[in-house]
Amino acid sequence: MNNETKDKGKKKSHKWLFFFIAVVAIVVGLSWPTNYYLEMPGEAFQVSQFIRSGKKAPNNYYLVTVSETQRPASVLRYLLSYTRKYETRISREELLGDATSSQYEELQNWYMETSQQNAIYYAAKKAGLKPKLNYEGVYVMQVQKHSSFKKKLQIGDTVLGANGHRFKSTEEMLSYFQKKKIGSKVKINVLRNKKPLTFSGKIVKVEGTNKPGIGIQLVEHVKVTTKPELKIDAGAIGGPSAGLMFTLTSYETFTQQDLAKGHKIAGTGTISPKGKVGAIGGVDKKVVAADRAGAEVFFAPTDTSQLKKADSNYQVAKRTAKQIKTKMKIVPVATFEDALHYLQKHY
Repeated sequence: MNNETKDKGKKKSHKWLFFFIAVVAIVVGLSWPTNYYLEMPGEAFQVSQFIRSGKKAPNNYYLVTVSETQRPASVLRYLLSYTRKYETRISREELLGDATSSQYEELQNWYMETSQQNAIYYAAKKAGLKPKLNYEGVYVMQVQKHSSFKKKLQIGDTVLGANGHRFKSTEEMLSYFQKKKIGSKVKINVLRNKKPLTFSGKIVKVEGTNKPGIGIQLVEHVKVTTKPELKIDAGAIGGPSAGLMFTLTSYETFTQQDLAKGHKIAGTGTISPKGKVGAIGGVDKKVVAADRAGAEVFFAPTDTSQLKKADSNYQVAKRTAKQIKTKMKIVPVATFEDALHYLQKHY
């Protein structure tokens, strides 16, 4: 074999090597995770499957979800999302804020539990029953930077008491801490994943109030009891957006009315203890999911407390319904009564 032939062979092998390296680089590059998560239309679930009661729950009401990637999207998946109309890219910072993935999950679980408790409470009250609110403690929503419990407490923990004293209300807890001196030692009792824990720390000046406390942002943790008993267990579904549909299903379970008359009703929106329906995210994706499930009606919140009127859930839902050419009726709701009156009037 002469030198010329050898040189040609080397050049050919080098070309194949460069080609192989280029292909590997492209594959690795496209598989590399971005800083973005993807949101897309999820599924419609029959609410009755989550209701636990001695009375029969109606089968006509559906909650609708937004599907979210559990991990940041790869470069390829991110680029492909631009070809899919109802996929949205959301940055890690926008989705999680300062929370970790596990803390975010805890928050979603808290939102779901609060949604369920509000739904049961309002539905029972509307049905003429006398629901009771039982104080369980306070949820830790955020631990402030200067708190001595910063690396001890976690989002989703429930603070029960302090120094061996069990609190009976949020007001009692706040009053107890506010009577302490800044820098004084305190031992708090916490419930985490149903396990009791104790942490020691110091009283600090709480951001926003400048009053003595343990340096956390909190919300009240309550449990509702009713007669007849009714519970909701939505499993792995998180977030507060099923509040309205939980309330409708609970109300009909309590009263044993047949409001929907066999029609398939979907919807979304948070629910307050006073029956107000609040705005949620991803309503366009939920409209798509509800239409795919064959829903005839979709209840959409008109709440604009944090949105422009043109961006209300109802307006976005109407625009989406028009885009996908659905026959599904988009119904505006500001309160539970709006949804109830619609059903009573049309069925």
